[in-house]
Amino acid sequence: MAVSDDELSAMAIEELDQACSLIWPELVKITPWGDSFVGIAPSGREVEIERRYLWAHEPEGAVAVEIEVRDVGARTGAEARALITPPR
Repeated sequence: MAVSDDELSAMAIEELDQACSLIWPELVKITPWGDSFVGIAPSGREVEIERRYLWAHEPEGAVAVEIEVRDVGARTGAEARALITPPR
């Protein structure tokens, strides 16, 4: 049985919250950067989680944080994205 779309979306949002918890100096230090790893969905199935920190085109100096959670076996997934701007 595949991981449900709702479960994938909830995992993507949870992972995005964690990814955005870095303070600005830490965030700038690792951008651009990304990684992927295997995680376990609440249903017990393995999923692949990809996290990316990229310089955004607009506004200048902002960082785009992107998360993708995929059920590789079912070829389904969910994405979540946030834009973090420099502190003023």
